[in-house]
Amino acid sequence: MKPTLLVLAAGMGSRYGGLKQIDGLGPNGETIMDYSVFDALRAGFGKIVFVIREDFEEAFRSAVLSKYADKIACEVCFQSIDRVPEGCTYNNARVKPWGTNHAVLMGKELINEPFAVINADDFYGRESFAVLADFLTSIAGSRGQYCMVGYRVANTLSENGSVSRGVCSTDKDGFLTGVVERTQIESVGGQVVYIEGGVETAIDPLTPVSMNMWGFTPEYFDYTEQAFRDFLRDYGQEPKKEFYIPTLVNDLIEAGKVSCKVLDTPSRWFGVTYAEDREQVVMKINDLIKKGVYPEKLF
Repeated sequence: MKPTLLVLAAGMGSRYGGLKQIDGLGPNGETIMDYSVFDALRAGFGKIVFVIREDFEEAFRSAVLSKYADKIACEVCFQSIDRVPEGCTYNNARVKPWGTNHAVLMGKELINEPFAVINADDFYGRESFAVLADFLTSIAGSRGQYCMVGYRVANTLSENGSVSRGVCSTDKDGFLTGVVERTQIESVGGQVVYIEGGVETAIDPLTPVSMNMWGFTPEYFDYTEQAFRDFLRDYGQEPKKEFYIPTLVNDLIEAGKVSCKVLDTPSRWFGVTYAEDREQVVMKINDLIKKGVYPEKLF
């Protein structure tokens, strides 16, 4: 059974502006998603499910899905504020959907096999998809054996400002024991640091961080739905509180219900966190093409 790739593409980048998900960055207008789909195909994924906003479905199908129609099975589902479990209530003043784990829940009716989760606007790299597909293929038919691709923090920085990363801790066997969100990580004087309360703390450049590249088995949807009910009970009236993947994974690990293997990758992450990042992403993609990692035209 081939794994499925769930692509979270419903958000808009407040710092970058516009629909990053359909911004052409490759030499023939390829999006970052195009490179993810290309890498997923050659890694052995069998289907792709996109979580999008319903109001840009037409543009998304025209700009993105049309390219993949004869390459791999694709489906779409929609994330919106009102898509909550029956009987749950929330603050009607809320403007944004409920976060990454809410987006994952939108794929429940479309996925029945081990699946990966990625952001649409992050460039993850060939090696990352390969190790993720290998893991998910190996656990077909299992329950509670999750994984996360752990990027070396030094490979995830932006040259144009600080970044927010989930800094991971692991046990001696490489299983995740916790994720702590650090909202200001950058390179200072050749050293990777996080800044909190004005204090700089050095981080080993090889420290694994989460870039929201996860692998799950299908019962994760049931855990997510129940946790989302609890979340809405506790925080549904708060207009900005979000329901994140690492929070639930941490809770499940602490409860002894699941394990989560941290998969190392040598890939360098890049993405358009800031508008100034765009030109550098284009240069990096062109460099990978020159090195033969990608063909000049993907599809």
